[in-house]
Amino acid sequence: MLLFMIEVLTYFIDSLLASICSSENYASEGLESSEMDSKKVVHSGGCHCRRVRWKVEAPASVLVWKCDCSNCFMRGNAHFIVPAEKFELLGDSKEFLTTYTFGTHTAKHTFCKICGITSFYIPRSNQDGVAVSFMCVDPGTLTHVEIKNFDGKNWENSYIESNIASCSKVQNEEIV
Repeated sequence: MLLFMIEVLTYFIDSLLASICSSENYASEGLESSEMDSKKVVHSGGCHCRRVRWKVEAPASVLVWKCDCSNCFMRGNAHFIVPAEKFELLGDSKEFLTTYTFGTHTAKHTFCKICGITSFYIPRSNQDGVAVSFMCVDPGTLTHVEIKNFDGKNWENSYIESNIASCSKVQNEEIV
């Protein structure tokens, strides 16, 4: 029964992400991959209760990683990664954050003390970066979302094969 429930939940999450990413908010028709990646914008976002707010400089078109490690799977986590210096907490947001770690205690899973939402965290794969939950970005600045699976159950192999470490490296690109 538990396996069936997990399969149903996985199907639901995949369907939801596919629906969201195929909507007009994330349309990419007519844009070349290099064209989408070169346009950086400032995205704003945060948690559900809005106590945690941030801004992040990233492309309007993002590569989102959907991880299936135990923590990400249970949270339905899908995130894009940026260099730490491109991410800024706003106002008194830090007062409303708490952190959870497990396993190697390398990843710092931050979440709001009030509403419980993880809108960003420091991933194990990119200690020099920030993983931003793409569903926590305010509407209007994301133009395209490409989702790639990250095999978090086989973390070490996936880390090497995916080249995810490069996501937190600073690129010399102009902000729009």
